[in-house]
Amino acid sequence: MELRSVEELMDLLRTGRGVWDTPAPGPHEARGAGGRGGGIRRPGAPGVDVHEHALQTAALLRRSRPADKELQVTGLVHPIGRLLGPADVAGRAGRAAEAVRTLLGERVARLLRRHPWLGPAADDDLARLRQADEDGRVAGFDAGVLEDWRTVLELVAARNSRLGAVD
Repeated sequence: MELRSVEELMDLLRTGRGVWDTPAPGPHEARGAGGRGGGIRRPGAPGVDVHEHALQTAALLRRSRPADKELQVTGLVHPIGRLLGPADVAGRAGRAAEAVRTLLGERVARLLRRHPWLGPAADDDLARLRQADEDGRVAGFDAGVLEDWRTVLELVAARNSRLGAVD
């Protein structure tokens, strides 16, 4: 799926409301219903609402790198691979990257594809994404609403779209 407009992207991000994601399992735990692919919130298990987590991750990146809109947007859209293919844990990063590449540009797609949440962070951008992803799993952190990000998404899309066409 290729997202063609900021509105399509925002609609997809909205579908993350009420979808729960738990932290990646440690090396001793198998991926399954409780891993990133689960989507089922077990009583007592740490987890986050995918929509809220996206907002929190982006807000943390906005605080640490206020001028880097592409990095902030990457934090915002990083869970869309999970929304596009809930059962395909291994393919999520690639699916997210391909969905936003035309709309948000090659840098955002590259950062998503390299999936900083699995394996070592190769550069500062990936390290910041990983840290924001981990820190963005805090319940009660008010990161605002998705509509607050429309202008930033439109700016990045205008810079990176084939024809500069956005909603």
